Amino acid sequence: MGKPGVLLALMTTAVLTSGCYYYPVPTPCPMIAQASAVSVTVAREYVPQVGSLRLKACQDGVCKEAAVELVPGTASIDQGCTPDGACSATASPDGTMIGMLMLESLTEAPMALTATAAAPDGSAQPVHTLNFRPRGAYPYGEQCGKFVTASVILDAQGLRQAA
Repeated sequence: MGKPGVLLALMTTAVLTSGCYYYPVPTPCPMIAQASAVSVTVAREYVPQVGSLRLKACQDGVCKEAAVELVPGTASIDQGCTPDGACSATASPDGTMIGMLMLESLTEAPMALTATAAAPDGSAQPVHTLNFRPRGAYPYGEQCGKFVTASVILDAQGLRQAA
């Protein structure tokens, strides 16, 4: 094999082996926006006592108060998977009511939340207050950014941060 043959063999080897190197490909992130909101779940046992609900959230010196529209809550029911790996679930009413108070911004700074409920007949229910920190997490990986959530549960005992 002459010089041109050796040169051709070296160039071919270099091209073929360079294709074997691992080049990291960025992980795609879901194209969803996070809502800046406090979500409230009225516990199933407390639903009959709540006809309307107002929330007041204060964070970083800024407060927002508004009536919260309550809608039926649901739980996901696993429908299983097919042999080819397609899985599904369905939503089923769970007896709770859920609502959201939209905010201008939401951070992990401490928040004071006050819930003022009225019974279906209009009579006042006890006012409940909770001081807590919204939680930050990276559900899609750190490359996709942090999601901050503020979720609470309201029942006869008061407000508590959702797990």
